[in-house]
Amino acid sequence: MPNIRPSSDLRNKYNEISEFCHKYSEPVYITKNGQGDLAVMSIDTYEKLIGKFELYNLLDKGLEAMKNHKVKPAEDVFEKVESDLLE
Repeated sequence: MPNIRPSSDLRNKYNEISEFCHKYSEPVYITKNGQGDLAVMSIDTYEKLIGKFELYNLLDKGLEAMKNHKVKPAEDVFEKVESDLLE
């Protein structure tokens, strides 16, 4: 279940929110006037989330390249890398 807190807790109970985010690696949802406003998370959780998005983006590009037949056999790529290293 998501941890939902009013915006006043961000100011008055910052340490408690920070400890929760670090301990559980989950965001805390902050409301303003009863409506969702922010999601707060630890830097580690944020960086992992961004890393996943970047990985998914690269995988999507690879799948798209495969669909469009814009790929090379791995052997050809390795041969090119080896020849470039030897030069």
